[in-house]
Amino acid sequence: MSQTMIGLLGIGVLMVVLFLTATPVSFALAIVGFLGFCCVVSFDAAVNMVGSVLWSTFSKYDLTVIPMFVLMGQIVFYSGINEKLYRTAYNWIGHIRGGIAMATVMACSLFAAICGSNTATAATMSTVALPQMKKYNYNPKLSTGSVAAGSTLGVVIPPSVVFILIGLSTEQSIVKLFYGGFGAGLVLTLLLVLNVYIVCSIKPNWGPVGDKVDFKTKLRSLAGTGEVILLFVLILVGLYVGFFTPAEAGGAGAFLALVIAAIRKQMSIKQFIGALKDTLRASCMVMMIVAGAMIFGKFLAVTRMPYNLADWVLTLAVPKIVIMIVIFGIYVIGGMIMDALALLIITIPIFFPVATSLGYDPLWFGVTITVITTFGAISPPVGAVTFVVAAMAKDVPMKDVYKGVSIFVPAYIICIILLMLFPAIATYLPSLLK
Repeated sequence: MSQTMIGLLGIGVLMVVLFLTATPVSFALAIVGFLGFCCVVSFDAAVNMVGSVLWSTFSKYDLTVIPMFVLMGQIVFYSGINEKLYRTAYNWIGHIRGGIAMATVMACSLFAAICGSNTATAATMSTVALPQMKKYNYNPKLSTGSVAAGSTLGVVIPPSVVFILIGLSTEQSIVKLFYGGFGAGLVLTLLLVLNVYIVCSIKPNWGPVGDKVDFKTKLRSLAGTGEVILLFVLILVGLYVGFFTPAEAGGAGAFLALVIAAIRKQMSIKQFIGALKDTLRASCMVMMIVAGAMIFGKFLAVTRMPYNLADWVLTLAVPKIVIMIVIFGIYVIGGMIMDALALLIITIPIFFPVATSLGYDPLWFGVTITVITTFGAISPPVGAVTFVVAAMAKDVPMKDVYKGVSIFVPAYIICIILLMLFPAIATYLPSLLK
């Protein structure tokens, strides 16, 4: 059996292990990668490879960026900033038809800018937005769908753990990925808001108008977003001018978030301990996935399967855009049946060489597949974000939540098409970096 076939067999075994057993993603990646390396090289070489990979991976200072940004997001999550963000967005656009759903999407985008987590955004915004939309008799499909769709912005708008992992696994600049995600996230936010407007224009009873507030109240509500803007500007501007490395930006952001929460007395000792526990839990999970992915990546590299696949693709007599559409289709389907983070970790070593060999910008590819996998995060049968929203909206059947999510499918499709037609959406801001 050729080494390429062994690589393909390893991927098949990994899929079977993930779908038919309860094995965690990190252990599945590590075990299949180790056994595959044994088959291709030798047992002794595989043992040495695991030791060297673990040491070289976890001795990198760059990896501290993960717990730092996770900690910042958890502090923001526990401090209750989400309520201020929602109230500000509601005061400005809640009085128009569908405005409360639009405000929900806008608040999700602002919260995502300092949180970086889909599920955390879904959990926090559900507690604030769903009761308000129920009060004004919003259709449950629109209310749950807007929260779920808006929550996916958590991994597109920086800081994002997904972009960090893409940067580490493809040796790209994390800073440039952040800025590329900002452009794509802004476009997706506007499309989601436009989606709400169109739905409420067709079905006015789905999004009744909310209370209108005076201009002074609108201005006063902006004060509640000051700390969010400060955190976001600190991170992006600091990274842009080179004052921070990504890890330092995460540490500074976490410290500033803690200072803001302490000054405003928004966090108790118990909540702070909860934030630390959740940070430890999430960071360990991500670190284990990184370790497993590195071992699996070494196995794929020694089989040369990704590179042989790239060479084979170049011989196909089809336009390269067709190949990319097929790859994106795989990501859409994979995102529906698999966790987005695990999907990216497994597939990037396979498809990244193909995309670069076809001449596509690696930064554009990373941003685009992130947007595509966020769509998978709300799609059945997995749809982790959708499950979170459904758990918070106990009076809404699961099928109605999925129907609500389907309302926003056009926004994702248009965003992906725009990224393909106008790559500058993802590459222009990073090109300005020194």
